[in-house]
Amino acid sequence: MISITEKTLQDLQFPTVLETISSICNTDIGKQKATAIVPYKEKETLMTALMQTSEYLSSFQNNNAVPNHGFDSISYEIKFLGIEDSFLEVGSFRKIATISETSNVLLQFFKKFEDYYPFLNRKASQVAYTKEIIKLIDEVVDKYGEIRDNASPDLQHIRREMNTVRGKVNQSFGMALAQYNGLGYLDDIKESFVHNRRVLAVLAMYRKKVKGSILGSSKTGSIAYIEPETTLNYSRELSNLEYEEKEEITRILKQLSNSIRHFLPLIIQYQDFLSDIDVIAAKAKYATRINGILPKITEERKLYFRDAFHPILYLNNKQKNEITHPQTIELHQENRIIVISGPNAGGKTISLKTVGLLQLMLQSGILIPVHERSETFLFDRILTDIGDNQSIENHLSTYSYRLKNMNYFLKKCNKKTLFLIDEFGTGSDPELGGALAEIFLEEFYHREAFGIITTHYSNLKILANELPFATNANMLFDEKSLEPLYQLVLGQAGSSFTFEVAQKNGIPFGLINRAKKKIEVGKVRFDKTIATLQKERSKMEKTSQTLKEEETKAREEGRKMETINVKIKEKLESYQELYDSNQKLIYIGQKVDVISEKYFNNKNKKELVAEFLKIVEMDNSKRRKASVKETIVKKEKEKIIQKEVEVKVEAIRIEKKEKKIKANLVPEKPKVVLKIGDRVRMFDGKAIGTIDKIEKNKAVVNYGVFTSTVSVEALEYVQNK
Repeated sequence: MISITEKTLQDLQFPTVLETISSICNTDIGKQKATAIVPYKEKETLMTALMQTSEYLSSFQNNNAVPNHGFDSISYEIKFLGIEDSFLEVGSFRKIATISETSNVLLQFFKKFEDYYPFLNRKASQVAYTKEIIKLIDEVVDKYGEIRDNASPDLQHIRREMNTVRGKVNQSFGMALAQYNGLGYLDDIKESFVHNRRVLAVLAMYRKKVKGSILGSSKTGSIAYIEPETTLNYSRELSNLEYEEKEEITRILKQLSNSIRHFLPLIIQYQDFLSDIDVIAAKAKYATRINGILPKITEERKLYFRDAFHPILYLNNKQKNEITHPQTIELHQENRIIVISGPNAGGKTISLKTVGLLQLMLQSGILIPVHERSETFLFDRILTDIGDNQSIENHLSTYSYRLKNMNYFLKKCNKKTLFLIDEFGTGSDPELGGALAEIFLEEFYHREAFGIITTHYSNLKILANELPFATNANMLFDEKSLEPLYQLVLGQAGSSFTFEVAQKNGIPFGLINRAKKKIEVGKVRFDKTIATLQKERSKMEKTSQTLKEEETKAREEGRKMETINVKIKEKLESYQELYDSNQKLIYIGQKVDVISEKYFNNKNKKELVAEFLKIVEMDNSKRRKASVKETIVKKEKEKIIQKEVEVKVEAIRIEKKEKKIKANLVPEKPKVVLKIGDRVRMFDGKAIGTIDKIEKNKAVVNYGVFTSTVSVEALEYVQNK
């Protein structure tokens, strides 16, 4: 059960966040609900709220934008419908019809796009869809908020009569106007309206000559406003009809109110649903302003906020075009407490508040500005002690108030608690207050609570260093300018830079030295050591950053070199192919040159053709070998594919067996001994020639136009002489 006090909400400026969200709402009820947001007590309802906001946020990026949810408040109408025999005015029914229509559109939308908005649809599915309310109102009230003529038979008859009588009034008045104007009884303006009735503007001297009822006169008394006698009777008749119309409209509105009253619970539900959607939409719009997301909610006791921004500071700086520095903070079972130290105005309190406010926002169903890989655990309590808490009402000093607060912490603190204490131990004697603060810190530590504290006390820094699951941290400072860098670094305590900051602010050097002599040497040395370490840390940070940048550059250069290397290899391969091709052409060219020279000397055409054919045959032989190789590789691939299919393997086995039997039955052909005069051809050739001569296993084959000396083993017998 989650329980967070009003004091914690105020300490972490949670109402300021709610005011911003409230200002984004479209409706007055939505604004009221937004300012009343508090952390959820149950995890299930919290997760539903977070998912609904996350889904609405996604609608800004996809093509299925959520329809308009704006409406005029009907709280007055709901209140009146709750009173028996009361009835609403015409305008109120139009508002109820509009709110019903808006709700119906949203209900249908979320149902249609349930895949995109499952949690919003789950909320919508709890509200009934009906067009009965709209139908009942539309039968009586038109889109302009007027009662229809056909709202009832009696009203239709009355209004017809009224139109007829109005025609008679205008006709009779027109006749009287023409008559008295012709006699010269009327003023230049001729006519006017008094009490919403048409009257003649009669000159005062002729008022007794005009028959009718005097309804008034001008300020000067020079004009008398008279309704002609002929018109008067029709005007009375029209007044009676107007009264009947009013009575009939009242009856119709009472009847309609009674019909709508049956739907009162649903109408209340519609207003609640739309105002809830208004708050969800406002939270989603707020998330876009602060770059808020939903981090992972884990069951493991862990808080990891990466690149976390303080939302209020972020929006304020955004307006001023100033930079906001993000912080990365991690708490887990083996690093439960962080003690942040360092000089004032360095951002310690903001770091502490950032963690507390973001956790509070998340547990209130609001998305937070952190990196998408952030994750956190849901705490049962968030305890805070931030700022100057002097209690004027209770006449308590700051320290007394803080001690009272610590007592509350001790009662409530457990392993599901997050505590945040700013300037821990201050308000009393540094030695005594520091010792008590040390005991409190040990107690929170042994209860396994998660916490962040800020302090200037050296004993608390030493304790954080000694406790296995606690960590020191400091806010980085530029050692030269002594300007804060607003960057939290874990693992090392921070110096207060007391004397350095004093010197920067113009305090005389002599006074600073006198102050140093007033305090213990050990403390000065300890603070000086911390300051030195912090400066070294700052230098290391800068060196590390430089090395990272150089490493990135080196990687980029490496990638470029790899690309160039690949291109060079490709060029070398293409050059090698070109070189091989050229070498082949040179070799053939040389051969041709030798043959040409021979032919030039002996003029032997047969020998010339034979030599050319020999070159061609050798080249073709190489091509055939390459082709045979490709064929063999292809066949091997086909065999592998065939072996994978069991049925084909069996068929191949049977086929091979049959071939073996046939091979045994057919006798092998005897090898023919070649002799002069036999017709032969080369095993890998097509040209047929006759053997002219056989010497030492070499045969001279005559192809008709040329002769060629070939090994006997390479010849195949074709036909004898």
